[in-house]
Amino acid sequence: MTRLLALMLAVAASPAMAASGPFFSLRNTNFVVLLAFLLFIAVLLYFKVPALIGGLLDKRAATIRAELEEARKLREEAQELRASFERKKAEVKDQADRIVAKAKADAEVAAAQAKADLETSIARRLRAAEDQIAAAEAAAVREVRNRAIAVSVAAASDLIAKNLTAEDANKMIEDSIATVEQRLH
Repeated sequence: MTRLLALMLAVAASPAMAASGPFFSLRNTNFVVLLAFLLFIAVLLYFKVPALIGGLLDKRAATIRAELEEARKLREEAQELRASFERKKAEVKDQADRIVAKAKADAEVAAAQAKADLETSIARRLRAAEDQIAAAEAAAVREVRNRAIAVSVAAASDLIAKNLTAEDANKMIEDSIATVEQRLH
């Protein structure tokens, strides 16, 4: 009620009051506008529109509070997830470091094994080369010996042919035939 009175006094003190003619007449447009405004305010108060608007605003504030609370919870969950991912990232990094270290160790072992295999292979090839050299040397010695024997036999046969008479040759042939007969029978 006091608000209504304050509103009426505010309207009464306006420059519209300075208009000509009686104010409280239905022919004065300012008075008609004032009555329509007061009637509008009365209808709003009768239907409790300010309370409805206040309720809607309170409901909106509660919704905003709930959304803020949900946002806070989501933020906390996001921080927990981030911390979890950071831990997992650290674990994966440690695992990767262990894998790299193991790979390096395996590579060193493989390199040592390859080096040992190479040394074994080189030693085997050296032995094979030495064996080939020895075989070639033995073959050369055999060839020289065979040639020396062939040359000696040829020289001996030339010498025997020059010094041998026909009688001695016939006797040697008969002795050879007799020796063959004895061995074959």
